[in-house]
Amino acid sequence: MSAQDQRLSFERPIVEMEARLDALRKNANSPEIREEIQTLRLGLAELTRKVYANLTAWQTVETSRHPARPQTVDYLDLVFDEFVELHGDKLFGDDRAIRTGWAKLDEFKVMVVGHQKGRDLKERQLCHFGCAHPEGYRKASAKMRLAAKFGLPIICLVDTPGAYPGIASEERGVAQAIAESMFEMSTLRTPIICIVIGEGGSGGAIGICVGDRIAMLEHSYYSVISPEGCAGILWKSGDFKDKAAEALKFTAKDLLGFGVIDDIIEEPLGGAHRDHHLMALNMKKYLRAQLRELTKRPIAELVEARYQRFRNYGVFTSDLLETSVSETPTDDSDADVGRSSQI
Repeated sequence: MSAQDQRLSFERPIVEMEARLDALRKNANSPEIREEIQTLRLGLAELTRKVYANLTAWQTVETSRHPARPQTVDYLDLVFDEFVELHGDKLFGDDRAIRTGWAKLDEFKVMVVGHQKGRDLKERQLCHFGCAHPEGYRKASAKMRLAAKFGLPIICLVDTPGAYPGIASEERGVAQAIAESMFEMSTLRTPIICIVIGEGGSGGAIGICVGDRIAMLEHSYYSVISPEGCAGILWKSGDFKDKAAEALKFTAKDLLGFGVIDDIIEEPLGGAHRDHHLMALNMKKYLRAQLRELTKRPIAELVEARYQRFRNYGVFTSDLLETSVSETPTDDSDADVGRSSQI
C-alpha cells in the first residue's frame, strides 16, 4: 500500500499541499523557487498543526487505526534496548494478539505486555487483528505474576478494538480471563504503567490496563465500546458512528478531564504514523520519568492507591428524599417498608 493510499479523508488539504511541495522540489533550480519551497513548508506545518489540533472524535478513531501507525513490536525495537519474548499460557496455546517478554529500558529491567494487530493480511490473521482470546489474557497474567515475583515493573501497551468475540473465545472463558487479569493487576506488588497507543476498546483493553499510571497517546481512544458498536445498538445502523463517537467522550482530552487517565503523550506533527522514531522517543521519555518516580514509592502505597483509583471511577452524587413527618410510619413493620424505599 502506497503512502498516498494510506492518507486519511480529512488529510486531503495536507496531501494537496504536499504534492505541490514535491513538484517544486523537483525543479528547485532558482532562488525564487527555493524561497517558495521554504514558504510552502512553513505553510504545510501550520496547516497540519491546525488540522490535527481540531480533530473530531471520529477523526481521532481514524487516526488511531491508521495502517502505518506504530504497533507494539515497533516500540519494542525503538524504545527498549533488549527484548526476550515469552510465549504461551501453559494451558491452551500462544495467542499472538498479545506479546509478552522481558525488556530493558536504560537501567530498568521490565516486563512488557502489549497487543499486536499485525501489518499485512497474513500477520493480521495470525494476530486476530489485535483481538485476543482468553489464552492471551492468561498468558499476560502469568507473565505479570512472574515480573512481580522478581520485583520488576510492568509496562502494558494497549491497542485493540476489543477481545475476540468468536464462539471458541467464549467457550474458553474470555470474560473470566479478562476479569481475572484485572483482579490480579489490581493487587500485583510491583509498579505498572499502561499506555493506550491506538485503539482501547472494551474489556479487551482494560484487561491489561489496570495500573499505577494510565496514559494515552494524543490521537488514540479508550472506550467501553467501539463507535460502530455503539451506533449499531443505539441507532441500529453503523452510519451514525461519528455521532456515537462524539457521544462516547473517549478521546485523550475527554478522559484526562474525567480523571480516567493521568497523562497524554504528545504525538509528532500529523500523528504517530508520520514519524515512528520521534513517537518512540516521546514514549521513552515518559516511561523513563514514570519508572524513576514509581520505583521509589513503597509498594504497599502503590497497591492501595491503584485500588482506590479504580474504585473511584464513575463516582456520582444523588439527593436522598427525606420522609416527611406526616409520612413517618407509626409501627415497626411500616418503618421497615419506609427504610427499604430509601435504599
